[in-house]
Amino acid sequence: MPDYDPKTIEAKWQQHWENEKSFQVKDDPSKEKYYLLEMFPYPSGRIHMGHVRNYTIGDALARFKWMKGYNVLHPIGWDSFGMPAENAAIQNKSHPNTWTHANIKAMTEQIKRLGLSYDWDREIATCEPEYYQWNQWCFLKFLERGLVYRKNSEVNWCESCNTVLANEQVVDGLCWRCDNEVITKLQEGWFFKITDYADRLLEGLKDLEQGWPEQVLTMQSNWIGKSYGAEVNFQIKDAKESITVFTTRPDTLYGATFMVLAPEHPLTHSLSRGTEQEKAIDTFIKKVKSQDKIDRTSEGGEKLGVFTGAYAVNPLNGETLPVWTANFVLMDYGTGAIMSVPAHDHRDFEFAKKYKLPIRVVILPPDGNTNADDLKEAMTELGPMTQSGTFDGLAGDEAKQKVCEHLQSNNIGKATVQFRLRDWGVSRQRYWGTPVPIIFCEKCGTVPVPYEDLPVILPLDAQLGDKGQSPLKSLDSFINVPCPKCKAPAKRETDTLDTFICSSWYFDRFTSPHNDKEAFSKKSVQYWMPVDQYIGGIEHAILHLLYSRFFHQVFRDLELIESKEPFAHLLTQGMVIKDGAKMSKSKGNVVDPDHIIGRYGADTARLFILFAAPPTKQLEWSDQGVEGSSRFLKRVWRLFDEMVNFLRVMPFDKDSLGDDFPEELTKELKELRRQIHTAIKRVTEDIEKRMQFNTAIAAIMEFVNHLYTFREWWDEHEEPPVLGCFLLKEAMDTLILLLAPFAPHIAEEMWQRMGHSETTHQTAWPKHNEEFLKADEIEIVVQVNGKVRQKLSVPSSIDEESLKAKSLGDPRIQEWTNGKEVKKVIVVPKKLINIVVK
Repeated sequence: MPDYDPKTIEAKWQQHWENEKSFQVKDDPSKEKYYLLEMFPYPSGRIHMGHVRNYTIGDALARFKWMKGYNVLHPIGWDSFGMPAENAAIQNKSHPNTWTHANIKAMTEQIKRLGLSYDWDREIATCEPEYYQWNQWCFLKFLERGLVYRKNSEVNWCESCNTVLANEQVVDGLCWRCDNEVITKLQEGWFFKITDYADRLLEGLKDLEQGWPEQVLTMQSNWIGKSYGAEVNFQIKDAKESITVFTTRPDTLYGATFMVLAPEHPLTHSLSRGTEQEKAIDTFIKKVKSQDKIDRTSEGGEKLGVFTGAYAVNPLNGETLPVWTANFVLMDYGTGAIMSVPAHDHRDFEFAKKYKLPIRVVILPPDGNTNADDLKEAMTELGPMTQSGTFDGLAGDEAKQKVCEHLQSNNIGKATVQFRLRDWGVSRQRYWGTPVPIIFCEKCGTVPVPYEDLPVILPLDAQLGDKGQSPLKSLDSFINVPCPKCKAPAKRETDTLDTFICSSWYFDRFTSPHNDKEAFSKKSVQYWMPVDQYIGGIEHAILHLLYSRFFHQVFRDLELIESKEPFAHLLTQGMVIKDGAKMSKSKGNVVDPDHIIGRYGADTARLFILFAAPPTKQLEWSDQGVEGSSRFLKRVWRLFDEMVNFLRVMPFDKDSLGDDFPEELTKELKELRRQIHTAIKRVTEDIEKRMQFNTAIAAIMEFVNHLYTFREWWDEHEEPPVLGCFLLKEAMDTLILLLAPFAPHIAEEMWQRMGHSETTHQTAWPKHNEEFLKADEIEIVVQVNGKVRQKLSVPSSIDEESLKAKSLGDPRIQEWTNGKEVKKVIVVPKKLINIVVK
């Protein structure tokens, strides 16, 4: 046989899979389905190692499930609308459509070189009318259900470029294109009422506890942010307006010593008019608008504030409280205003100390000391109310309830539930996106585009402005249309939809991707959904997953789908890093997948990616590790080369021998049989139960080591025993099938050369026999400094060095040896081992 040539082998099998449509799948209710999906890729132009890891994890699992007999749906598509295409078009003086499709072509070629088991017949791209017309259909359906409305919201605006900017296009308060100042202004836009589903989205997390990482569930729960508390109205002194705040600690109302408004709160500006603080407030608002919201609210961020010049009245004790504005209060959380109780809130305490504002203790500390001057930090624990009038002595939930009842009975507040979640703004003042299917008529008002007129086509002959302005506002052929109701001249909406909409239901579309009658076939979606395994980065833990769950709940209400949640299981793969840092061009530590595949082959790249770390952990790139994976595959090929001609012409098969072997099976053959079934069991369970591909590959490597050891015994026989021939053939077949999910090209080549006509993914995954796992074992007593600390069951054939390693690696023994020097290890064969430490 020729030397291992991955380039030739991989090209051969990739062409075979494509020609035969090997991974094409159809609805088949007679078979158990398995829907596996990696998160929607954006066609950025080149795949990176993060992509390779994501796709390889999914492909290994997909191939395993094929071999386990499942009907596997493993589709691919492109999340191809969005701002990066516009930015690239501006920089390269091209059109977003041209740039996007060129990138899709390039990335498709790269992905196919990895040998991934995608059903390419289901490929979709969200920038095609065949897809985005159903985005528009969803918008209209949501509108019918009262889940869409229009309101003013703040946007980033560059006067110089005359365009709206996304948050990531604002750098230190300046436009990324022209370096001129960015301002915020109010602009009307469309919103989805995701808040109507807040309770259901929160409650639904309970159904995901067995299949989703706890970290992601916590992040989603915190983002939805359900809080029980009270709304309280603070009347502004000498004015008609009042400030409404939400607090989860109504038991601390008597401790409020000042109020804080978000800089964006309308009262922040109006209260300062005509006061000495007017100029300071204007300067502060302008300064805060350039700050990142995450930085503003972070624990370590500097707390900045300015007095507005106004005062509010505490409705419980009548005290006059100064009204401030501060950077750590956001308009899009709560009411955009807070009552500050510095004695019992860490952030308020820090702010009060900085600006020398009063502090009052109203929750009795364990030591009974209510002197605020003695406080070193805020006391946030619950406790008896004090300095709180008639409420003194009440504590915990009872105290909160009594205060809320008082607020309600006096019409100054009420108990309420608040969500951190805000409605989803879906309008984008950009070109490269789904046109909003709305027409504005002077006579009829806001008119939805009729379903039969969908899709509203995004004109591809439009050219972006030289500074990124959307051409839709000035494109007469697009904007001027007759009103669907009265036929009078009207105007189209020129906003496009947030691209998160494209990725909020694409997994449903994959179940019937070329359906031109409906967004998806109800029959197909019932068969395939939910996605059994979803794979992607932790960076999508909140918005993408939350929006997808929201769409799914709306589809349930529309009776289009039955499953409770869209994704039954979620795996968030770790980042690929090099030299201790995330790969980036600026750091010079980027590894090009094409280079690795060109030099070593896709199977080596796949094997290294899957072996180097568990899927959920960070993966440190190692050139030596890649070399090691390459050497291992060559080692497998050499072993196979030595055996193939002999084994493929064997004149019998397994069925002719039955499952039972005669007594004359030698100990070497018994051990080979045990190793075969041990490898099957370990690899199967590592994939199926733990999804730990690194340990599964380690088990294969150990199996290969044993086969090399066995070969030495085998070579000593001029006429090997017939049963040994069969076992060796079974061993080689097993090795190939176990390797197939991880390194499919070399596995297919070896499988074919063994004389098999079907491909590996069409072949049943091997099963282990528990009886064959048993080994002749003995009990070894393990001592540390002469005292018995453990008893180990080990194979009777274990060698001395292996026994030492097993004993030293035992967790209970390590409790006695960690941090100590092992001076000597004494072995009494087949009886005990004594570890001497100092």
